[in-house]
Amino acid sequence: MPLQEFTALLVLATAMSFTPGPNTTLSTALAANHGLRRSLRFVLAVPVGWVLLLALCALGVGALVTGIPALRWAIKGVGIAYLLWLAFKLSRSGQLAQAQQAQLQVGFGQGVLLQFVNIKAWLLALTIVAGWVAGQSDVTTRMLVVLPVMALYALSSNLLYACIGAALRQWLAQGQRLLWFNRGMAALLVLTAIWMLQS
Repeated sequence: MPLQEFTALLVLATAMSFTPGPNTTLSTALAANHGLRRSLRFVLAVPVGWVLLLALCALGVGALVTGIPALRWAIKGVGIAYLLWLAFKLSRSGQLAQAQQAQLQVGFGQGVLLQFVNIKAWLLALTIVAGWVAGQSDVTTRMLVVLPVMALYALSSNLLYACIGAALRQWLAQGQRLLWFNRGMAALLVLTAIWMLQS
């Protein structure tokens, strides 16, 4: 892959990976409520699910999803419903003990599956396949470059957000701070769901 194309890929990956979205919001919230160690299952699941989604898009599944409106709406509907459910659970946790009892945990399997109902992940995967992989003579070589780069970006962005959440953990444990933080994170998930509905 030429250096100019690779640089453009890195710019896109940086912009899309480090801006807030469902994954980074959940990474932050999980670490703030449960600590960094317990949030790592989700943080590690994101790159695994993302790489699987990207590989499937490169194999043609992305074209199938964009070509069948009912399938696209089904993915969108499940994604929106899941984000709203998570937002509801998150908005009710005002103390660290309540967060434990509310089972605001998103495990490894859920984290992987979340990528398949995450419209932001689909848009990025389709953009990368269309711009850097499809129609090229060296598809396999390009995928061998793109997949690890995107996995690294997914891991590093979610780990960064989780570290921020974990760093805020003790400060949030005082008074009503955690409740308002969780409600703010829930609001971001609701806004993401609204964006998904309109996109």
